[in-house]
Amino acid sequence: MRLRTAFASALLCVTGMGIAFAQLRPFRQYPGVEYSEFELPPDYQTPGEWVFARLMYPPFTGIEDMPYYRYNRRWRRFGMNWKEGRSAWTTDYPRADRHLAVAVRRLSRIDARSVEQPVDLDDATDVYNYPWLYAVEVGRWDLTDSQAKKMREYLDRGGFFMCDDFHGRAEFDVFMKSMYRVFPDRPVVDIPNGDSIFHVIYDLDNRYQIPGAQYLRSGRTWEVDGYNAE
Repeated sequence: MRLRTAFASALLCVTGMGIAFAQLRPFRQYPGVEYSEFELPPDYQTPGEWVFARLMYPPFTGIEDMPYYRYNRRWRRFGMNWKEGRSAWTTDYPRADRHLAVAVRRLSRIDARSVEQPVDLDDATDVYNYPWLYAVEVGRWDLTDSQAKKMREYLDRGGFFMCDDFHGRAEFDVFMKSMYRVFPDRPVVDIPNGDSIFHVIYDLDNRYQIPGAQYLRSGRTWEVDGYNAE
């Protein structure tokens, strides 16, 4: 009886491991809005303890007078699918992801994989495999209700979400429209300087705003109805 119980437990364990590995999506690469082909590093198939997980998301198309949203609608009208790349979520992709992986390897002891992983919230439980998740141009995203629910679950489980790149207040409002669906019961608060998140590997006591290339023309660190950070 004990042998039968032990065998059943082992079988359940193996089955559970099989399901877990089956849910981990293999590396995949999509064409970006800037890069259609980008050279893979020689060790791209080598796993790592940390992976640059980039969030895939459907584009927002609701602001009539902003050229980028007209661009998104044009892609949708011609049958393009954000799940196949060449959408707002692929901005700077995959170049920025792999540059950051190189920096993490060089400046920390973290075993970082050399290539990124695009993560789709619609892919069952795949997002839960990545404790750190990044999204770019979130002033141009539009999470569905099911995706917002999955994001809430991801964050409630302890996932860390990082995002950036707002071009003016209109885009920030678009970002918050989806975030209010993720956390309708939570306010937005600033993280104090003394929080441990700023002192895990390095002591990040100062904040530096790195301007884009437009600074060379305009002399401003911001682009649309912005201001200089303090």
